Amino acid sequence: MASPRAAVPHLERISSSSLLVSPPPSRNNSRKRLHTASESDLHKVSSGLKNGVSSTTKSRTDPSNGINCSANSSNKKALDRFIPTRSAMNLDLVQCNSPDTIAAVEAATNSRKNNSPSRSGGASTFSSLAEDEEKQIYKKRLASALLGKEDDTNHKILKFTKDKPAVAPPDSFKSTLQARFSHNKVTMVPAAAAKKLNRHVPSAPIKVLDAPEFMNDYYLNLLSWGANNVLAVALGQCVYLWNAVSGEIDELMTLDGDEYVSSVQWSDAASGLSHLAIGTSESVVQLWDVTASRQVRTMNGHSSRVGALAWNSYVLSSGSRDSTIIHHDVRARQHQLSTLTSHEQEVCGIQWSPDGTMLASGGNDNALCLWKAGSIGTSRSMQTPAHRLEQHTAAVKAIAWCPWERNLLATGGGTADRTIKFWNTANGAMLNSVNTGSQVCSLLWSTTEKELLSSHGYSQNELCLWKYPSMTKVKELTGHTSRVLHLAASPDGETVVSGAADETLRFWKVFGPNRKARKAGSSTTVLSSSSLSTVMSIR
Repeated sequence: MASPRAAVPHLERISSSSLLVSPPPSRNNSRKRLHTASESDLHKVSSGLKNGVSSTTKSRTDPSNGINCSANSSNKKALDRFIPTRSAMNLDLVQCNSPDTIAAVEAATNSRKNNSPSRSGGASTFSSLAEDEEKQIYKKRLASALLGKEDDTNHKILKFTKDKPAVAPPDSFKSTLQARFSHNKVTMVPAAAAKKLNRHVPSAPIKVLDAPEFMNDYYLNLLSWGANNVLAVALGQCVYLWNAVSGEIDELMTLDGDEYVSSVQWSDAASGLSHLAIGTSESVVQLWDVTASRQVRTMNGHSSRVGALAWNSYVLSSGSRDSTIIHHDVRARQHQLSTLTSHEQEVCGIQWSPDGTMLASGGNDNALCLWKAGSIGTSRSMQTPAHRLEQHTAAVKAIAWCPWERNLLATGGGTADRTIKFWNTANGAMLNSVNTGSQVCSLLWSTTEKELLSSHGYSQNELCLWKYPSMTKVKELTGHTSRVLHLAASPDGETVVSGAADETLRFWKVFGPNRKARKAGSSTTVLSSSSLSTVMSIR
């Protein structure tokens, strides 16, 4: 039977095998503690080491995780090394609590204390204790606000398991900071999140149509897809109509001389679906009855080309290069109701809100003006809008009212601006601003999803689909070789047509299906690509 002294070599073997052992006792108490250990306990240690060595020799490598394990899977043995989990470490806190950082802070504190005027011993001690207590309270409150925990001083540097995710309080300062400083970031949806989308957004257009003489002018509006499922396209001096169901093409009208079409816009349901407003470069607004293929009337009032049109029931609003907006009552002989004169340069974008209570106008003077409908007809000339917003740094052409949230307006700026801005039109406050990196030519909201589609100029010449309100980029649609000037949506809201300076029209299956329209049995079918390839080069 081994004596107590014979156990010392075994203790050396324990330390050499990289197992955790308690520190050796002091010289004064070592003999006393060794005698208190029973011979049976030492026998167990000796036999345990032998069994451990023999089982280690039988160990093998598990190919699934690359960790040495025992041949007998039921007996788990202590491993000789531990690999910390980096994702569970708080490296910022480790840096803050490192000895070098603490020493530097203490040195700076001591230097300030040494340079400060001397005080009496009792007062100095009491003051230092009070300062230390205040610092501890401050550190706890700061950790609670930023890290979501009151005390993180005992945080482990090396962690071998992941903690359970802690749920931060909804009103935490950390959440506020994240919301404030992350809303301007333009990010792509991760692959895992993209798979959760309920629909597939094709990367390629479903149709490509030639549109010769499609003008490359940022300030014009040359596309309009009506509720009758007929697409109106302005090509130079002509306006063509393409029926999305039958594929038929009709030339509606042609201007004379050097005059060209500068804008087109279908009427809404309240004023009849068969009327098309056409603005020309000679400052004239024409109204056409498409069913009868005849011009109903001509409306004057501007002194330069009419580049923007918008309907509100029987009121047609026209924006011109002469910097004015005129409201026309298409039923009355004296059609001019009022003239808006707040803009200083060409008006290139106007749009009425879905409820018809407010008109948004954008111009080459970098201004966005909001006009209330109640003021129409009260004065022949109006100079003061409800709100004049000048946060854009380039022309404001892209204007889109949100169809499912009242008082929410999206606008896009030109080459020098490159941002999409969101506004609360009730008070004129800017809600958000996102830098897109290129000229914003057109904006279009989805009627079925909380999404926004934007078209861009140089250098991307692409369409971007955004998730609102996070403004994460869901999809980038490429194919155009020049800036994408115009967007128009089909009546069911699923298909979008884009018109670009490369003289092509491309049809994209972007937005989700309108289930209500499908249940009602409305037909807004677009022709298949095979039939379109033989039907349409618009001219």
